[in-house]
Amino acid sequence: MSRAVPPADIAPEEFFTRWLPSVVAADAERRAQLGDTAAILAFELEGEGGGVFHVHVDCSGVRGAVGEPLRADLRVRLELATWRALNAGTLSAPRAFLQRKVHLSGNLVLAVKLHLILG
Repeated sequence: MSRAVPPADIAPEEFFTRWLPSVVAADAERRAQLGDTAAILAFELEGEGGGVFHVHVDCSGVRGAVGEPLRADLRVRLELATWRALNAGTLSAPRAFLQRKVHLSGNLVLAVKLHLILG
């Protein structure tokens, strides 16, 4: 499966609420790999232009929203610049985690599944 790459200058709100859900919706293989996953992922992007966003994942796909969710199964905290590097593919998620550029809390098994959702 080829990795969809968002525009380099995409705003986080656009990414989480429109771009990501549409990419997953258009990719039957990606949806199938989500299997029976049902989770809420919270993303805290630090720095100018960042914010808090959350993604609802279930067998039907992905829905994104702005703001703090009522609950989150997994929280991902990172700098906006790190998020952009991950999106561009210039930084791998494992490397970012090992370099402590990405902070995870909650159900860490979901972190392993993130590549199925985000590419």
